[in-house]
Amino acid sequence: MIKQIKDNIWKINNDSNIYVVKDDKVVVIDAGDMQYREQVKKDVSEVVDPKEVDVVIFTHLHYDHIGNYNLFPNAKFYASEESIEDLKRNREGTILNMLMASMFKAKLNPVSSLSIDKFKIINTPGHTKGSICLLYGDVLFSGDTIFDNAWGRDDLPTSVPEKMQESVDKLKGFKYEILAPGHDY
Repeated sequence: MIKQIKDNIWKINNDSNIYVVKDDKVVVIDAGDMQYREQVKKDVSEVVDPKEVDVVIFTHLHYDHIGNYNLFPNAKFYASEESIEDLKRNREGTILNMLMASMFKAKLNPVSSLSIDKFKIINTPGHTKGSICLLYGDVLFSGDTIFDNAWGRDDLPTSVPEKMQESVDKLKGFKYEILAPGHDY
């Protein structure tokens, strides 16, 4: 399902949410679950040619957020430094899916090296040690840190449960009109 949430932002939902932001660059936030690949490919193509995507930013590296990364052949991929380190240390524990762990070949760049001024990167450890949220104008892309009425799980191999409340409280300090979570829970 495709929903335009702002003039230049689309949400694509197939279990997890994928966001396409068309600005100076075409940015995709999260890439969804590989299980829904054909539908994701169709939906993304209705919004943008996948070859025109410049940047893919992962809020974290679970399988349901990275699964269709290779639909974007010309994109540069970004994740937090902590997520990249977790991936190096424990692929399966970071991705949470053996098949996806063996297939995921994206060259990840640290999100701190991303040079798109309109995105504010917010470190939000809890769901994973390397979880990030992104503030773009009045839209908060929250990954699996917060949803409409809850926050994300913090009982997974790379979770940091003792940091979740601090991250949620940190997000309360940002002004946003639209919450764009990783799932519609």
